[in-house]
Amino acid sequence: MANERTYPCLPCRDLDEAIGFYESVGFARTYRQMRPNPYAVVAREEIQIHLFGMENFDPGQSYGSVIVVVPDPDALYRAFATGLRSVYGKLPTAGIPRILRPRKRYGTVRGFSVVDPGGNWLRVSKSGDTEEAATEKTTGLARVVDVAARLGDAHGDDAAALKTLESGLARFVDVPAIDRGRALIYRAELAVRLNDHALARSSLSEAQALALTDDERVALADEVAQVSELVLAGE
Repeated sequence: MANERTYPCLPCRDLDEAIGFYESVGFARTYRQMRPNPYAVVAREEIQIHLFGMENFDPGQSYGSVIVVVPDPDALYRAFATGLRSVYGKLPTAGIPRILRPRKRYGTVRGFSVVDPGGNWLRVSKSGDTEEAATEKTTGLARVVDVAARLGDAHGDDAAALKTLESGLARFVDVPAIDRGRALIYRAELAVRLNDHALARSSLSEAQALALTDDERVALADEVAQVSELVLAGE
């Protein structure tokens, strides 16, 4: 049958806190009740999320996850980031809630992730991208960054991601400057999440000091700008 839809229902500890978070990233509350059970609906254009309150719920133990497929994940990230800055004063990149910047994920899927106050993951991907469609296989340090990103961004294990990345940087020394740049930029981001501000600053400085071509600097410009903001905000 045509026009069928499925809506995720996500748990939260405090319904109004969850509603406020979604409103900060551009959703509108379309429904709310407290009896017989706490329940709400938030919507942002065609994205609808249903929320339900659970007494004594621990967001750190949440397994809630939603795949959101959009034409332009970078534009959506910018909109989310603007809203979160206005509420938190800076981008929340560690703990709950948090947002992780866009990147090309393992394979070819580009997108970003958001963890809401209930500990639920919104995994935003670009429509049309599939890992199975990958024709470009990464190797060396670029592959290490892919693996580290899966650990840090997909699984939320920033410490394991940093350990993997450090090992890769030590192992793959003779690599293209742009690959080393991406690895150093991601190390700076992970260091911010882990509150290692000295490592964050040194990693970003090392990335910016690399001998890159003009085209390579343009290719890394967005990543440098995003991570520079995180490093400065964390100081």
